[in-house]
Amino acid sequence: MITDPLFDLSGKIAVVTGAGGVLCSEMARALAHRGVKVALLGRTLEHVEEVSRKILEDGGVAKAYQCNVLQEDQLLLVRQQIRQDLGSCDILINGAGGNHPDATTETPVFESQQEGLRTFFDLPIEAFQYTFNLNFIGTLLPIKVFASEMVTKQQSVVLNVSSMSAFNPLTKVPAYSGAKAAVNNLTQWLATHFAPVNMRVNAIAPGFFLTKQNQKLLTEENGDFTPRAKQILSNTPMKKFGKPEDLIGTVIWLCSDASQFVTGVVVPVDGGFNAYGGV
Repeated sequence: MITDPLFDLSGKIAVVTGAGGVLCSEMARALAHRGVKVALLGRTLEHVEEVSRKILEDGGVAKAYQCNVLQEDQLLLVRQQIRQDLGSCDILINGAGGNHPDATTETPVFESQQEGLRTFFDLPIEAFQYTFNLNFIGTLLPIKVFASEMVTKQQSVVLNVSSMSAFNPLTKVPAYSGAKAAVNNLTQWLATHFAPVNMRVNAIAPGFFLTKQNQKLLTEENGDFTPRAKQILSNTPMKKFGKPEDLIGTVIWLCSDASQFVTGVVVPVDGGFNAYGGV
């Protein structure tokens, strides 16, 4: 177990939403490795149970909970269960999010309306609303539920998960981009609002990570990169995709006393993508 006093998280209780996903499951395992008791929240119980099993096998403490972050009543019930099983929350990581295929245009820019080609004008408002709710309301509600206890602790931390698309919107994903930009704004607002009680609110903005979830988007069947993957790499100064473990240093820093005077920031972990101007 890592015990550097500046980064010491042992004995803390962390709640991680979206914990069945590739990136958040890696964050959860890293916290557990450092002595944090981790509550894993996900819509699909089997996914978070698998993460919990691996943490337990490694000697950590974790418990899986099925929960829809858009249902406040479910969040309230899970909060009570976590309090009984592990204790009250010290660290909240909001990792639940994603996009909807119907909220995505088929081409980067609009040239003309063609039958069978999904343009901005063909995106149903329901898909927009779903994407916004999942990313923004799905961040807001867990904070509303868990932070009501966290504000009494004087050293609690909220860590939201933003996106590259929040800084400069990526093509084809207008709903996702808008929702993540709202997460950035909320992060800053909450950081100011809760500063008097010393609850820090920050966010990380992952760059592009090659995972099983986006493999079809970024790689061809023969293993070559797709045109979009090549475009991403050409705009990433480090010329590579990230690995889930590349997030851990920043996560531990923002969750620990090493960043005790840091609040209201969104930290890109992106190989330089957000810094590059394209020329």
